[in-house]
Amino acid sequence: MAEKILVVEDNEQNRILVRQVLAHYGYEVLEATDGLTGLTMARAHMPALILLDIQMPVMNGFMVIRELRNDPELRKIKVIAVSSFAMKGDMEKALQAGFDEYVTKPIDTRKFPELVKQVLSRIQP
Repeated sequence: MAEKILVVEDNEQNRILVRQVLAHYGYEVLEATDGLTGLTMARAHMPALILLDIQMPVMNGFMVIRELRNDPELRKIKVIAVSSFAMKGDMEKALQAGFDEYVTKPIDTRKFPELVKQVLSRIQP
């Protein structure tokens, strides 16, 4: 059975690209266009991984990660921050907030699948 990955991204072109890359590697891809919908879908589907945009309408990525990490049933879901920000300190801020990894857009479609595989292979405490 394919591992489920939830992509929470408000930009349609970014969702399409990520969906195509992940589907090519055999993952089941779920999609949400805002943070609140993403959180609802995480509760309903319990994905193995969430790819979470930082800047979105309704709830931004930092609000969503806080909710995920404070929920006993959702806290073990692995989450990668996906951001167009590449300023010094942004990655550290995301990791301190509870993200498992941080990747900047546009994603490198050659390296991205390996990052996903690595994050999914990590054992949660």
